[in-house]
Amino acid sequence: MQADRQKLFSLAAIVVAAVLFGMVIAGGLDLTPRVGATRNAGPVIDQDQPVSVSSGAPDFATLAERVVPAVVSVFNIDVIEPDEQPQRIDPFRFFFGPQQQAPVPGEEREPVSRISSGSGFFISSDGEVLTNYHVIEDADRLHIELVDGTRFEMKVVGKDPETDMALLKVEKPDRDFPYLSLGDSSALRVGEWVMAVGNPLSLDHTVTVGVVSAKGRTLGLGDDRSFENFIQTDAAINFGNSGGPLVNLRGQVMGINTAINARGQNLGFAVPINTARRILPQLREKGEVVRGYLGVMVREIDQRLQEAFGLASRDGALVDDVLPGHAADKAGLEHGDVIIEVNGEKITDTRELIDTVSAVAPGTEIKLKVIRDGKAQSLDAVVEERDRDAAASADHKEDSGGGAVEERAGLEVAELTQRLRSYYRIGEDVDGLVVTKVKPVSPAGFEGLRESDVILEANGAKVTTTEQLSKQIEQVDKGGFLRLYVYRPAAGRSFHAVLELEE
Repeated sequence: MQADRQKLFSLAAIVVAAVLFGMVIAGGLDLTPRVGATRNAGPVIDQDQPVSVSSGAPDFATLAERVVPAVVSVFNIDVIEPDEQPQRIDPFRFFFGPQQQAPVPGEEREPVSRISSGSGFFISSDGEVLTNYHVIEDADRLHIELVDGTRFEMKVVGKDPETDMALLKVEKPDRDFPYLSLGDSSALRVGEWVMAVGNPLSLDHTVTVGVVSAKGRTLGLGDDRSFENFIQTDAAINFGNSGGPLVNLRGQVMGINTAINARGQNLGFAVPINTARRILPQLREKGEVVRGYLGVMVREIDQRLQEAFGLASRDGALVDDVLPGHAADKAGLEHGDVIIEVNGEKITDTRELIDTVSAVAPGTEIKLKVIRDGKAQSLDAVVEERDRDAAASADHKEDSGGGAVEERAGLEVAELTQRLRSYYRIGEDVDGLVVTKVKPVSPAGFEGLRESDVILEANGAKVTTTEQLSKQIEQVDKGGFLRLYVYRPAAGRSFHAVLELEE
């Protein structure tokens, strides 16, 4: 009897081990098909009321019932022609040489299709879908799948790579679609509950919840950082969530899930829905977005810049550089100006300036209010069209450095000569002092000044001799700030730099 029991237990253990081993192998070989969710695809209920809170937690189940029917899985089918396909490699090339890599004579290669997926959501009953541009980029065919499994072919109405937005529409709608209302992302608060819905890892209509972790994140994902203004959330976002909605407890869309940080956990990022609201009219009417452009490089005003420029507050955008020949230059804007208003609307930071100017149609005259040398004045500028390739208008400027003499600032400078101009490739139209050495541990080093930078001004005064620069440094008290205007030949741009002189 004991032997029979042992045989029975052994057999059972073998069966269990075999099942587990099979599951592991199936997962490792990606043999598990895309999983569809079974949910009621009923109409979206009233979104004007927040879900109830019981036992200290929101009713996420009711919120999911509101949101899920309006969320879709987006499938991008990209057809790759034979001449675009990677060259086949003959496995015997290592024995018979590289000539064996050539295609077999007479062999015909067929086009192949590549399918990728993302997420999206309805924003109107007639079938408009909002998603990310990178979800539909290079698509030859697009279709969506609803929560009940119904599929619809889609057409691209408009797209905007700068904000990673795309507007799609159902080609042959046969019904009124449930849709989500767009909220006001400027009212979103850090710490507020949010829900993300989408198609992560082909697991369609997955719901995750979390809070808003931060706002106004710039990640440097694209060529132009000036339009990046991400909402950060710890609601789980994975590959495939791109284009799905991030909603508040009312079911209103606060953002479009766009990016993740693969190095961390629960670090997801969404484009604020206000960004999409501003460009939706142009996407519908023109299929693309045309933006206003001033031609300035701006930066945020921090405590150091406020003190160095003697500003009453940190509101506004500091002009680091004015690009010659563009709208700002023609209007008389100068480096060192602080833009505080556009058409009477207060500008508190560079983000507001970028968004305000970008929303103005090219050819429109706007009135700028600036602070120059402590005094307010008005300038009229005619906005021009932003050049996407230049990607230079109203750009955020990275903090850079400046310096003065070696003792206090930590650098060495020299007056420009023909030999130095030739060596550092500095044009004849640039007058100032060239930086020849920077101490890493010094005010100049901390600010990021580099050899070959040219100091044009110190505390608002032009400097072309070392004596002029030394005189300006002597006027700065211990713990005070030295304000420099610097030209960087390698970048062809000028910028402000502020050094705190401890000695």
